[in-house]
This record gives sequence, structure tokens and C-alpha cells, in this order.
Amino acid sequence: MGPKINNNHLIYEEVSKKDLHLDDNDFLVIEYPDFYNSNGKKVKVKNLGEKFASINSFFFDYLKEYHIPAGFVKAHDKNTLKFVKHNRFPFSIKILNVIDKRTAKIFSQKEGDLLSFPVFEIHYGNNKDSLISENHVITFDLCSNDDLKIINRICSKVNAVLKSFFERRGYLLAEATCGFGKFEEKIFLVDDFTPHSLKIIPLNKDGKEINPYKFNTSAEIRHYTDHLFNMMSA
Repeated sequence: MGPKINNNHLIYEEVSKKDLHLDDNDFLVIEYPDFYNSNGKKVKVKNLGEKFASINSFFFDYLKEYHIPAGFVKAHDKNTLKFVKHNRFPFSIKILNVIDKRTAKIFSQKEGDLLSFPVFEIHYGNNKDSLISENHVITFDLCSNDDLKIINRICSKVNAVLKSFFERRGYLLAEATCGFGKFEEKIFLVDDFTPHSLKIIPLNKDGKEINPYKFNTSAEIRHYTDHLFNMMSA
């Protein structure tokens, strides 16, 4: 589920984020802690929160240059970001540009092959069996049909912009997950452009790259995070 405003505090039911509060100006202040959820366990990594916040703020600012509506305002501290106050939609959109394990099994395709067109999956909550349909979204009043159309258009633009960004640096954007919020009838992109969401793979594989879908050690998490962090100046 998304955050719920309660006594001016927020609860984000997502790993790798810990909400602090609404500040005096009614901005949402989100903290990124120094741990990552790997196989159901919290793995602590030094300075991870600071780098997650930096990567996230970079990509939000980058996307805003392409007139993509984002709720990000500015960095609040080294590992915290400010966002426009919003009511978060209780689902996220996972953008797939390559065939993942589940899709490969269903359609008897090869995992990792490039998709002709991106696939947008709607996920409700954070469980493994979180995949839902557009009919679920409308039937259970999670979002209006008009709002869902806007969300899908934003996802299409986010995918195009980020794919181009990574391709110029020799990487394929395999996957990205977008979360959305709404305030005063306007829909904002509110997360997430950290290693938790962005899955990139080299266009020319040499067999030495870390699998972004599976981190087994804190060293692998740190290496992949540093790799994304360094791309900000590439």
C-alpha cells in the first residue's frame, strides 16, 4: 500500500524507504536508510541511503527537463528528499523492456530477450503475487479510468527518456518501476529511480556484470549502486 497521512506522519510500506513527516511547509520528507531488502533480509550497506537519495534526485530532475510531472521538490538532507504533498495511488507500474522470468515461463520465451514493445504491469502492494489488471484498478476504485490513462502516458514517456539515457551510455533499461500520487487533481510521478527499481544490463555483455535482479551480498548491492551513481556524471 502507499503512504497514509496520520497525525502528520507517513507510513510507507516499502522496503528501502522510511518516511519521516510532513514538514512545516507541508512537503513530504522521505528518508532512504542504509539497508536493502535481499531475499527477505535487510542487508546494511554503508552510505547506501545517501546514494539512493542522490540517484533518485538526479533522475527526477532529469525527467523534469522533459516536462514529465514529478512530485520531487529538492534534496532535504544527504539521505532525504522533499516531495509535494500527495495521496499516493496504492499500486505501481512496472515497465518491462526485456522478458522476465515469469513472462518467459508463461509464453515459452527466453528470459532476457528484448521485447518488441514495452510491457506495463500493474502491481498492488509488495507481495510476490501482486500483479493485477486494469479492471481490478477500476473495479476496486483504486484509480479512475482517466487517471490511469494519464499514468500510462507518463510511464511511456519515462521509459522513452530513460531508455535513451542508458543506451547512450552502453546499457539497456531492462526494467523500471514507477509510483504515482495525486494532489489538487494533478498526478505526479513520486518514485522510484534507485537500484531498487532500475534494472540495467550492458548492451555488450562480458559475463562479469552483476545481475541487478539478484543481489546476494552487500558488496554486490554497493557495486551496482555505485555504478548507477557514477553514471550521473558520465
